[in-house]
This record gives sequence, structure tokens and C-alpha cells, in this order.
Amino acid sequence: MYMRLFLTPALILLLCACSQEKATIAFETVSASKTVALSNDSVPPTCNVSIRLEQATAQSGRAGEIINATVANRLLNRNDDGLKQAAEAFAVDYTNNYVKTLLPLYNEDRDDVRKHAWYHYHYIVNSHSQPGSTGTVVYLTDINYCEGGSQASSQQVIMNFEIETGRLLTVQDIFVDGFETRLNPILLKALQTKTGFTTMKALHDNGYLKNSDIFVPENFILGSDAITFVYNPDEIAPSIVGCIELTVSFAAIENILSSMFEH
Repeated sequence: MYMRLFLTPALILLLCACSQEKATIAFETVSASKTVALSNDSVPPTCNVSIRLEQATAQSGRAGEIINATVANRLLNRNDDGLKQAAEAFAVDYTNNYVKTLLPLYNEDRDDVRKHAWYHYHYIVNSHSQPGSTGTVVYLTDINYCEGGSQASSQQVIMNFEIETGRLLTVQDIFVDGFETRLNPILLKALQTKTGFTTMKALHDNGYLKNSDIFVPENFILGSDAITFVYNPDEIAPSIVGCIELTVSFAAIENILSSMFEH
């Protein structure tokens, strides 16, 4: 004898849901570039825009669409339909504005070759992604730009996304209310350890924290067992130092992590 098993529609749906794989986000690279000359001189000043971004694929579903829209808005200040379209539109707008704004000024300085270097512009964006903590993906972007000066500037923009929903995570999502008062001293200690300057006077004398106290930046990288806070040039140290990364283990800050944050 044997027993027949009758599956109700609800049970069938439940079994199907349980058998589904966990949500994943896959990326592909999209790019846009544009170079324009400021004048018809034999060697004119130019503006070069080069953008290479990782875009969540169509197979990533609604979460991928949300990630792409967030990236377009955060990095390019665009709400175009698609990340590639946003990058292309940004390149056009940037170079058009370059010519419109600088050509009248350049015409006044055209005969002074010493000033020509000030009219060479570039704006370069490169991104990549990496696995984050449980259920997250980290989206890292390097931006290098030169606008009217001989020295280029760089900065990083880092975003952490929930894989299942595509939601951008902020420090408020990671920590309990009032976390700053307990996390700031930990970050200060990490900075002192990293630099070897163990007193506030030593830090100040070497250009650190001269314009602000230590703070919790929105630039952070979620890892498997730690969180790395990233400060851009001039935020807590002289620009010559570049970006500063301070890594703190989850174990060291367990008491201020939100109960809703899984790691």
C-alpha cells in the first residue's frame, strides 16, 4: 500500500519559494566618452569626459533597476531611463557647459600661452563592485577631475546595496540611534594607530583634523567581518595624503550595530 500526497496550491507555492535560489546581482560595464576642443587653434584646450560604470543586468530584476537608478542619480545627477543613457547625457551636458562657460574667457586669454593650461579639463569616472557583508554588494567609484587648474583632484563615492531589494544602506541603517558618540572615539583611535600620531597635538601638527573633528562618513565599505570608513582628500587630512581608510571589526562595535543589520 502507498499513500498519495495531495499538494494544495498554497503548499505548492511555498515549496517553490523555498527551492528558489537567493537573490543575486550581476553587473556589466557600460561606458560613455566625449572630447571637445575649446577653439579652432592648432593645439586647442580640450575637455575630456570618460565614464565607465558597472550596471546591474536585466536579470537582476527590480533590485537591479533600483541600484542603477540610485547610481545614476548619485554619480551623474541624472534620472534618465538607463545607466548608459545617463552617462552619455552627462558627457554631453558637461562638455557643452565647458564650451559655453569657458570660451568667452579663453578668447580674452588666447594670446597669453601661460594661461592655456587652465582651460584643459577632464572628468573621469570608473566603478567596480565587490561582495559586501551578508546580503549586500558594495559599489565603489573613483572620480578624477581637473577643472581650471594644473593639479587634478580625486575622490571616492561608495555605496552599499541590499541584494534582495536594491536599497541603498546608510550608516543609520547599520547602527543604533546615537551611535556617533560611541563610534567617533573608536575612529579617532583607529586614525591615531594608522598614522602613529597618538595625541591630538601631533595630529594637528601634521595636518590631521585641523578643520573638523573626527566624524562618521557616509563613505563606507561593508565587509565580511569589518566595516571600512573612507575619508576623501581634505576631509580629515591634507589633500596630499589622499583617501584615508579606517577599518573597524564588527566585533569591536557589536554593541552599537542595529539589530536589523545582518552581518
